[in-house]
Amino acid sequence: MIETKRKILDAAVRVFSEQGYGGTSLRDIIATAQVNLAAIHYHFGSKEQLLDAVIAENVRPINEQRLELLTRLEERGGPVAVEEILEAFLGPAMLVAEQDDDFPRMMGRLLGEGLMTTVVRKHFTETGKRFIAALQRTLPELSESELGWRIHFMIGTMAHCLCRKPEEMPGPPVAQPSEMLKEAVAFLAAGFQAPPARQRGEAI
Repeated sequence: MIETKRKILDAAVRVFSEQGYGGTSLRDIIATAQVNLAAIHYHFGSKEQLLDAVIAENVRPINEQRLELLTRLEERGGPVAVEEILEAFLGPAMLVAEQDDDFPRMMGRLLGEGLMTTVVRKHFTETGKRFIAALQRTLPELSESELGWRIHFMIGTMAHCLCRKPEEMPGPPVAQPSEMLKEAVAFLAAGFQAPPARQRGEAI
C-alpha cells in the first residue's frame, strides 16, 4: 500500500477512536498523519469515504474469524450453546483490543453516535444473518421480536465494552479484554436464555 495512504488510514482510526466521527475534522486527521488535505481527497475523496475504507479494512478479518468460528461449531454436530455463539461473535472484536484498541473503540463510538445502521448494512449483513440464524436454532422459543430485542441489547453491551478501555470501566478492575469477554458472555447468555418477556398489555 502507498505509504501516504497507509499513514492516513492509521491516523484516521486513531483520531476517530479518540474524538468520534462527528467530532473529527479532516484537518485533525491530516495533522496526525502529517500529510496535506489534497492527499486525503486524492486517496479517499471525503471524510465519509475515508471512514468506510477504515471500516472495510478492519472489519474483514474480524468477520472472517467470526464466520470461521461459527462454522466450526455448527460442523461439530449437535446443539450449539448460546455461550458458544456469543463468544464466536464477540470474541474476534473484543480480543483485537489486546493488540490495538483504536478500531474497537472507534466502532463503539460510531454506535453511540447513531451511525451504525448504514455500516451494518454494508459490512455486516452476511455475518449478521449467519449469527441470527444460529441463535434462532438454539433459542426456538423466542419470537423474532423477542430475539431482536436481545440482539439489540447484546450490541449495546459490546459497544459499551469496546468504546472504553478496561481501566475506565466502573466496578471491579478488568485486567485484559479476554476477561471482559468472559464476563460479557456470561451476562448476555443469561439474558438470551431468560423466559420470554410478558406480552404487551399483560398485567405484571
